[in-house]
Amino acid sequence: MPEEPCQCPDCQRFYREHDRLIRECPTLRQQQELNWAALQSFRTLSGRVLEDLQKQQTSNNTNNASDQEVLALGSEEPEDALQQAIADLENINAHLFSIEVLMERIFDVKVPELVEQKFRELAGELAPDPLNVDRLRLNRLLHQTPDLPDRS
Repeated sequence: MPEEPCQCPDCQRFYREHDRLIRECPTLRQQQELNWAALQSFRTLSGRVLEDLQKQQTSNNTNNASDQEVLALGSEEPEDALQQAIADLENINAHLFSIEVLMERIFDVKVPELVEQKFRELAGELAPDPLNVDRLRLNRLLHQTPDLPDRS
């Protein structure tokens, strides 16, 4: 594994989101709630898409527009692509249900305020505020930025 973190746009977006979530939810309780909400929103949306695809599959009156949407799924045969998408979403939903069962155990954990304070403290070290004056100053020293003219 390389020592330097990956600098591709996807990884950079992940790092920013990771740090933002630590900054905005720096306690065990907030992380529990955040992850539960993310899991539930994922299950809700994927479950609804699955239901709609299953209705589309059973519908005898498919019009050309819906056939074109199914073709966009990547198969030459609309019915095959639809069947594969339904199978994939059923698997995703089964995995999400398993994760939900495991996540319920996380909510059984309660920690004293002293431990929550340790979470807050370490969150500040793991994901410092990107708008912090010291961090902005350091970034300007390390990188040429559009708002800071070159001193040469």
